[in-house]
This record gives sequence, structure tokens and C-alpha cells, in this order.
Amino acid sequence: MELVTVVARSARQPNEQAGRPYHAPDLTMRTAEKKNPDPAKNNCYTYYLCVGTTVYEYGCAGGLMFDIKQQICNFEDQVKNCGLDAETTSPRPRFNTMEPICPPEQLACNGGQCLDKTKFCDGNDDCGDYSDEVLCGFTEDPNLAPSCNRTGCVLPDCFCSSGAATPPGIRDITTIPQMVVLTFDDAINVQNIDLYNTIFSANRTNKNACPIRGTFFVSHEYTNYQYVEKMWKDGHEIASHSITHRQPEKWWSNATKEEYTAEFEGERSILSQFANIPMSEVKGMRVPFLRPGWNAQYDMMTESGFLYDSSLVAPPSTPPLWPYTLDYRMSHKCIGFEQKCPTRTHPGVWEMVMNQHTTKSGYWCSMIDNCPDEGNVDRMYDFFQTNFKRFYETNRAPFGLYFHTLWFDTEAHVKAFTKFIDDLLAMPDVWFVTNWQVIEWMRNPTPIAQISQFKPWQCNDPTDIRNGDAVSNSQLLPSHVR
Repeated sequence: MELVTVVARSARQPNEQAGRPYHAPDLTMRTAEKKNPDPAKNNCYTYYLCVGTTVYEYGCAGGLMFDIKQQICNFEDQVKNCGLDAETTSPRPRFNTMEPICPPEQLACNGGQCLDKTKFCDGNDDCGDYSDEVLCGFTEDPNLAPSCNRTGCVLPDCFCSSGAATPPGIRDITTIPQMVVLTFDDAINVQNIDLYNTIFSANRTNKNACPIRGTFFVSHEYTNYQYVEKMWKDGHEIASHSITHRQPEKWWSNATKEEYTAEFEGERSILSQFANIPMSEVKGMRVPFLRPGWNAQYDMMTESGFLYDSSLVAPPSTPPLWPYTLDYRMSHKCIGFEQKCPTRTHPGVWEMVMNQHTTKSGYWCSMIDNCPDEGNVDRMYDFFQTNFKRFYETNRAPFGLYFHTLWFDTEAHVKAFTKFIDDLLAMPDVWFVTNWQVIEWMRNPTPIAQISQFKPWQCNDPTDIRNGDAVSNSQLLPSHVR
């Protein structure tokens, strides 16, 4: 597997031709230069895609600028690091010294004072200079969760595996149903409801004659809650994607437990009040911009009763990863620039990890709309098929396709996608399910031969609260509280 890195442009290399590769034997990450009034001299619009030692030059389209921290092209007023030269550093704790400074079970602040080990990386400034809250990453937290213990981690409430690539319960891969999960982020409204009705048309059904369904991570702004109620009544899963979807992106990495509660428990309350969805039915969440909120987010989930998150991106991997619970330490790297993944134990909280997809050029991406445009129907279809086979022919981890609906504004995308899902539906061992239905299967692994009778995947259960009479007082949230 080749290493793929995006690097901000700083200066044209000798003998380099725009749009063509050149070889760099010693490639290093560089910051973008300061903006220049002369567009011809402004390097903030240009960036490199590095595959191994081959470097491809690209330019941001439509006047966008390259954000070296986020590694994306963005609007000029959103790019705050074009003139970035250096970043300030915070005082570090004194963990590794020639002679011990503190007694056992205590650690030293930068100033030398000793505190109980549990005071480090708890979100509070106990040292007085924040040095106890600096080395708190996935490999640094002194209170890091233990590694997976298969003996102590037992279904249905705990699942872990070394590398997270091992499926639960069933050893014969060919007897595992290949689950396909379609997720959509942000508002549900008049601009996308027809698209959703087309994708999830009544003639697209699983082998048990139940219509295929998806998971919708709903944020508040621009959402029509009448449509949300209809989607939920039709059997789709509705999950929380925050109230504000606020910027900057880094805010979500540093938000407190209380701020996470206000955003995600708040949106769940809105869904309950205005879409008539019981709060207990909103089981999952996804953080905006896929910026997990460290342990504060997962502490909030435990206290508020959220059962799963789907914000963590898996590293490029073949075979792909299965979902897991956070009773033990994550078994994969924390992916993304300045990301804050959970480091502590969060018993019973599931992570619907987002496996990335790859292009023929070796570029990896999580959200489908962040993947390079393949250009036409056939190449886009091949992209879907190639990635599907990476799941289907290895360990049959759930195959997730993650969208924002703007991706479907391109006709070639719609044609390729609909052909792809129709071809999958013709396969005898492929099932389209929601995130929560994946977890239900993992809690009780059921082979293909019995899956048609698997109750959590049924659509005619008389005990399902969706099958009651529709509530008639659904309404839009008044604009003054948006």
C-alpha cells in the first residue's frame, strides 16, 4: 500500500510542470505562504497530492484556497493558516526523568509538583499551567484504556478484536450477510426529500421483502421535521448530528461534556418534540466535520444514553474494520489532523467506525463527496464495485457509504450509484440495513440461512412503535428558535 499525503504548496520545484508528477526523494510537509495581492504569486491556491515519492500538483477550483490544517480546499474567509509560520507549544508534564520526582501513582507537572495520576488528562487544569492536559493523545494518556481482552469482553454488550478486523461470532465468512449501510448527514428538507424517496423507492427491497433503509444524521438548521417524522415512520433510522453544526471545526475537538450535551441531547429533544420520535429511538450520533470530542464526548454519550457514535475514521486497511465497543482501547490509529479520539474506557458504547474507500490512484477518503470525481458513470460504478469487493471478499465488515446530498447533484453520480445498489440487491447475501441494525446483528450474530427470520431486520413487527397511527400534530420548529 502506497502512502498518500496532501501537502500545501510553498514554491515551484525545479523542472516542475503543472498538473504533471515529479519525483521528490525527500518530501516534507510545508506550510502555505502568505497571501499576495498578485494572484499569480499566491501559492495558497495550490497543493500537492503525494503518492509514495511521486508528487502531483493541483489547484483549488473557483477561487478556493488550500487549508493546510484541514487538508481541504475551502472558502478564503475560512482559511486562517495561509501565513502560518509556527505554532506555540504548551508546557509539558515531566513524565520521563532520570530520577523519579513523584511517589508511585503520582505524576509531575511541568513545575515539578506531584498530583494523583487520575488528575492528568481529566479535562481540568489541575497543575495551574495546563501541563497535566497536554500529553493526552491516543498513545500518551497515562490513564489509557487497556488493550482488548477477548476473555473479558463478551457479546452482546462488549466486542473487541486485535486490529478490529475479526467478525463477531461466525468463523465461516461466507455465511455472514454482507451488510450495506447508507448514511446521510445534515438537514432533511424540500431540497433532498425527493432524492431520498427515489433512492429508497418501494421496489428496492431486501430478501425478506422489507424495503431498504438508511441512517440519517440530522442537524437542526434548515430541517423540516415533518419530513423527518415521515422518514422515521417509513423505517429509517434518525440520529443526532447536533443543533448548530457550528464552526470552526476545531471547536468540536475541544468542546466540554456540557457543550456536547447541549448540542446532541438538545437535537434529540428537538427530534422528539417536533418529529414525534421517542428520545429512546435516537440511539446514535455523528460529530460535525468528523471531529470527535475526546473523552468528553463519550462521557456525555454514557450519561445521556446514546448507544453509538459514527465519527471515527478508520485508517486505510484491507481487510476493513468491524464496529467495536469502547470497553477497551481503540485498536487502530486516530486518523486526521489534530483529532482527539477517545482514550479512556467507555463501557458499552459502540463505535460504528467509518472505513475509508480507495481510488485507482491510491487516494483514500471517507465521505463519498470527499473522494475525487471519477468523471463518468462507468468509472464511478467501478469505484463502488472495487471498494465493495474489498469488504465482500475479505471479512464482510459492514460496507458503509457516507454522503452529503450535494454529491447527487451530478447526474453521472446518480446513475452510477443507483445501478450499483440495484446490482447489489440482486445478490443473495447482501442486505441494506441501518447502523443500529448492524449493531443488533453484531449483538446476536445470525448466519445467512436464518437471517430472513432475524427479528431486528423485520418490517412487519406489530410491537414496533412506528407501526401505530401516525401522529398528526407534526410541525416545523418555529423560526425564532433556529
